[in-house]
Formats: sequence, structure tokens, C-alpha cells
Amino acid sequence: MEEFITLNHGAGGKQTSELIDKVFKKHFENPCLTSDDASVLSVGNEKIAFTTDGFIVSPYKFNGGNIGKLSICGTVNDLACMGAEPLYIATAFVIEEGFPISELEEITSYMEKTAAEAGIKFAAGDTKVAGKGQVDKIFITTTGIGRITQRVNLSGANAKPGDKVIVTRDIGRHGSAILIARNEFGIDSDIKSDCAPLWGTVKDMLSVSENIHTIRDSTRGGVGTVLYEIAGQSNAGIVLDEDKIPVDGKVSGLCGMLGLNPLYLACEGTLVVICPPEDADKLIETLHKGEYSENAAVIGEVVSDYPGKVIMNTEIGSQTLLPEPQGELLPRIC
Repeated sequence: MEEFITLNHGAGGKQTSELIDKVFKKHFENPCLTSDDASVLSVGNEKIAFTTDGFIVSPYKFNGGNIGKLSICGTVNDLACMGAEPLYIATAFVIEEGFPISELEEITSYMEKTAAEAGIKFAAGDTKVAGKGQVDKIFITTTGIGRITQRVNLSGANAKPGDKVIVTRDIGRHGSAILIARNEFGIDSDIKSDCAPLWGTVKDMLSVSENIHTIRDSTRGGVGTVLYEIAGQSNAGIVLDEDKIPVDGKVSGLCGMLGLNPLYLACEGTLVVICPPEDADKLIETLHKGEYSENAAVIGEVVSDYPGKVIMNTEIGSQTLLPEPQGELLPRIC
């Protein structure tokens, strides 16, 4: 492992996994620590999901939201991925000296509205102010607790050969929106982030199937990185069909111009779902009725071949190994 921390360690790919395994897991490992989006804990006769997340997105405002909305969605969605109804959230702010209070008001207003939509309540918080130049404008950390009521067992380790792979909407929107907001390439586009709270989406899916094996939030590193994580956890292979992956035309055009792969662009309102093949059709039918999942699609399946790898069936009929995610494609996207 590298001697010093680099931006690559925050990308959600191979270097992030190495950092977690060789530093954090080395010192923190216990039966509660998880590789999934939230830890499932027993409290008396009930099960709860518990998660925490930090947000340092740059710029802090983008088409479709801001760091405040993102912080609520990120925590709500991590809880939802474990089948948990979001209940309570704590927030901690680190704010740079000189940051406009009007901007802080806008951020907290987004947080209020998004929390109300998700049905989660603010329970605690903290505020620190750093000197000028000691932090980049504003960072937010959120911690959430949710209640698991359905009889579900959701984990990346549960994927089985024959399972279908679903994405709940078109991919790569958030990473594209952040890239446009940075205005580094002089590209004019109205791509809107998919940032959204998805407990309602998960609740709808669980209402028609309690047999779902995995639900994951495809944030840092995008869908491709999440699929590699699932393949590694389950020691199985995943085969995708390129022509079935939903990508908005504007996102596809941007990726074509800049040589990017939408599978590795972050999403903040798109889930990866692994389910038994007999449940796929009814899940897709349910998702197509939802506010944030109208273009959900089955994009592949889990196989016993290629353990730990992701394979792509291309549109021209060939088969290729999807590159394992490494490095920082877009730093500070969430």
C-alpha cells in the first residue's frame, strides 16, 4: 500500500478497499463491522440498521441539489439498502470562516425538505467553524438509525448464480452533474443529478418480494464499482448486457466526449438490486410505477464462472472483462 494518503484512497475502488483492510479493519474489526451500506444490529427483540457518512462534495451546489440534500439522501439510502425504515439522523457541520449564512440557510432548507420526504427526524447535531483555508467551505457528516421490520437478509455476500442484476434507474447522472458544475471543460449541459431519498423505492420492492438478496447504493465509483464489490463478497461472477444498461442520452454524449465510462460515474439515486430470477419481473413492474425508478432495468446476472469479476456482453456480440475500478475518476463527488 502507498506510504501516504492520496485522492485515490477516497475513490471507493481498489485503493479504498486496501486502506480499509490494512488500516481501519486491522484496528476496528469486530462482528458488528460490515462491508455493506449499514450495519445490522440487534436491540432487544428488534433489529436496527446503523450508518454514518461524510460529505465533501465540490462544488457544494449542483443541478439537482446541494451538499445538504446529498447528506440526507446518502444516509437514508444506506439504511434503506438494509431494508430499514429511516427513523433518526444526526448531523455534524465543519464550516469555513467566512462562509455566507445565506448559503448555509439554503443547505439546511434542502436538508429539512429531504428529511421530511424520507420520514427521518433530526435527533442530534454539532457545528465546528474552521479558520479561513483550513476547510473547503463546508463539510457535513451524518449518522442514521433505521428499523428493520420485514423479514429480509440483505448483503453483498448473498448474491447467487442465476440471480438477476437490476438497476433502479439510468446510471451516471450524479457524477456527470458534478463534472458539469465544475465547468472545467466548458461544456454546457443541463444534466441533473439523480440525488433522491430511496426508502420509498425499497419499501415498494419489499412489498412484492422478501427474497431480494442484495440492495446497494451506487455512489462513489458508480455501478461498476458496486458490482465488483458484490462479486468479491459473494465469490461469484457477474455478466452484464451492454445494450440493456440504461444511460441517458446526455450522459452518454458527455462520456463519449471525455472518454468516460458511465458505469464508473457516481449515482446518488440509483440502486443495484440482486434478486432471484423468478422475482425480477414483478420487481421491474413495481419499480416502473415509482417516482425515482421509471426506467429500471435488468442488466445482467450472477454466474458461477469468473468469481470476483464483472464481464460485459458488448453490443457487437463480443465479451470483455470490465476493468476493476482503480484510482480517482472524479474526486470529491459526494
